[in-house]
Amino acid sequence: MLPQLYQKLESEAMPRIRRLCNGEDTTQMGAYPHGAQLTLEVTVPRCLGASAVVLRLAEDGGEERDLPLGFCSADKGEDLYSVTLSTALLCGEDGGLFYYELLFLRGEKTLFTHSVDNLEFQLRERSGSRFRLLIYRADFHTPTWFREGTMYHIFLDRFCRGAGAVALRSGATEETDWENGIPQFAEKNGDALANDLFFGGNLWGVIEKLDYLRQMGITVLYLSPVFEAASNHRYDTADYERIDAYLGGEKAFDHLVEEAHRRGMRIVLDGVFNHTGDNSRYFNRYGTYGEGGAYGDAKSPYREWYRFREDGDYESWWGIEILPRLNHENPACRRYFTAPQGIAAKWLRRGADGWRLDVADELSDAFLDELRETVKTVSHGEAVIIGEVWENAADKIAYGKRRRYFRGRQLDSVMNYPFRNAVLGLLQRGDTEFFVHALNEIYASYPREVSDSLMNLLGTHDTQRILTVLGDETAGEGLSNRALSTKRLTPAQRSRAVRLLKIAAALQFTVYGIPSVYYGDEAGLEGYHDPFCRMPYPWGRENAELVRFYRMLGSLRARHKALRGGDFRFLSHTRGSFLFERAREEDRVLVAVNLGVEPKAFPLNGEWIDCVSEAVLREELLLSPGCCAVLVRR
Repeated sequence: MLPQLYQKLESEAMPRIRRLCNGEDTTQMGAYPHGAQLTLEVTVPRCLGASAVVLRLAEDGGEERDLPLGFCSADKGEDLYSVTLSTALLCGEDGGLFYYELLFLRGEKTLFTHSVDNLEFQLRERSGSRFRLLIYRADFHTPTWFREGTMYHIFLDRFCRGAGAVALRSGATEETDWENGIPQFAEKNGDALANDLFFGGNLWGVIEKLDYLRQMGITVLYLSPVFEAASNHRYDTADYERIDAYLGGEKAFDHLVEEAHRRGMRIVLDGVFNHTGDNSRYFNRYGTYGEGGAYGDAKSPYREWYRFREDGDYESWWGIEILPRLNHENPACRRYFTAPQGIAAKWLRRGADGWRLDVADELSDAFLDELRETVKTVSHGEAVIIGEVWENAADKIAYGKRRRYFRGRQLDSVMNYPFRNAVLGLLQRGDTEFFVHALNEIYASYPREVSDSLMNLLGTHDTQRILTVLGDETAGEGLSNRALSTKRLTPAQRSRAVRLLKIAAALQFTVYGIPSVYYGDEAGLEGYHDPFCRMPYPWGRENAELVRFYRMLGSLRARHKALRGGDFRFLSHTRGSFLFERAREEDRVLVAVNLGVEPKAFPLNGEWIDCVSEAVLREELLLSPGCCAVLVRR
């Protein structure tokens, strides 16, 4: 516990920090382009007793250096100090990562800033958590069409069975009961599973539903893997050069590209470049692809694409033997994906608009550097690269190595799992502090181009369905997979979950970044962990209330540029409520949530319309417990 003096300082006389970039107030940001002039201004109440202020700065893994702040002025019991840094002098044009803190010298005792979320801070008597400073390439930009879009994540086998021609792979089984069929599951997690039961969703089905998706404001389709593979999920790629025939093959893919682009929609493919299937043309463990292949032929051109041990065993992804891991240290293997005539470029030329990179943490820096250079060259800077990263990616350490995803030579964006965690903390535990700090932390860590491009998700093919999580507080804990395969929310649980999902979706569509709707969330689809989060879309049985709500949110995002790249800031937050603002030029949107037990009043200036309740408001928003409001100017 802090001494009483420090408690008083925190509540009444805390220093204030401003971060300016080239003279513009960027206090909420912690990432800056190379070549910018960064100024720290610190206003220090005289009652703090500080005789000097020092900036302690260190490059990641480097030595610390202390820079005294210069005294600027005194006014009304406060002193202003500042220091200006040239980011060009801190590191090379490829950027760098730094950490810093401020020291307030008070005679024998020094106080240190302790960063809470890279934006807010406390004062401590010892050095602790430091602010993060990320410097990125000056030419780093993300595609506008992506930043301003709305994404829909489709698990192809379960979205829609279209009428176009397909060819079921030999040895696979087709589940014809779309409404009541249950995905294959292992008796217990970790057991082997063939995943060769197909419901038959395909690219023709996506084409048939494009107009439905446009009604929800969808502009970006993120497709689960489309390449030939043995399983229904297709993360065990068999041939990167062929669209799976059961999805409709190249003909269906080309037609989807044409029809999507005609509607102003873009297509992002799933790039599973870390591993292949063992039943693939490259590994060919079972001889499906004739003679040769890395597994049985030591002279195969693919042999060095994998890591074999002396006993004949091989390295696989997380020890799953059907997923042999690729060796990207081998130049031929790496360039197969990253070269100007490689796989990534091939499908961009064929009409794809970007890549989501599976398990990006396991792709080397060399791989990502080469991939970005090719992708951006081929697409003239217009293709997007999204990484599967589950944590804060600004200073992520993976396998003992600091990653440099956002310095301008690798990723444009990542899957924003921290947002999902923050929403669950908010709606399951009522933890508004965690939500506020989590969103501030990310916003103050990433380059603005990245923050505006974050893939904000509530669920994916790897997580329990958001409706199930919000409705079942036990998350099915202790139940067998057989029990979970048919378990559904009770009417009371489902009613509560729908109410909470509306709040979650409203946040997903209004915070910084791009909303990514997992297929069926808007229809009220339920499901526990994989594979039960991959149930077929309930065509004709959708939750009409949720569908209308998602369409309203999609329309709202399309109409208001504040939600597509506008500034983000919390205007207020308490233990049970918060209010944040999105603003871009003259456009403003306010979003309020109240999870307390009493109505919460938020003062307003002028006339507003609540897009949730459709009420016209003047002077005040009185928000009931367990509700949210999305306000736009009348």
